[in-house]
Amino acid sequence: MSPDGVVTPDLAEKLGGRGAWVTADRASLERAVAKGLFARAFKSKAHAPEDLAANVEAGLARRALDALGLARRTGDIALGFDQVREALVKGRVSVLLTASDAAEDGRGKLSRLAEGVLHHEGFTSAALSAALGRDGVKHAALNKGAPAERFKREAARLDRFRRERP
Repeated sequence: MSPDGVVTPDLAEKLGGRGAWVTADRASLERAVAKGLFARAFKSKAHAPEDLAANVEAGLARRALDALGLARRTGDIALGFDQVREALVKGRVSVLLTASDAAEDGRGKLSRLAEGVLHHEGFTSAALSAALGRDGVKHAALNKGAPAERFKREAARLDRFRRERP
């Protein structure tokens, strides 16, 4: 909670002060906002914005996409169908990224080569292109290493948040 009583997500897990824990999914967060549960958790008046869940999702997506940008700057990413296929064949890939709006034929061809590799399809081509500084990105592959591990962590947080609870 910020000093002025506004519920603020701590996505980097670095903010000081007392916090409140909510199950990391959209439905739980929306329920907590609707029922005013943050005031009870903080034991004081707390204002949770109506768009808190949307802000959390956008922040989690931004963190995952930032991890991709870092991988691009360190040279730990292959872009485009041909480069991705080559990296998969050579066994260098830790994460295969396919745009959610990519064509089925390319998606299937790369998926068959990516056995045992995390396959993430949670971003559109526009989002991947913006994060990677290249137009029309449909396929990318993160090489094994620290940038891939960072992306896996951030993408897992985003995917858990987006997932509907049973």
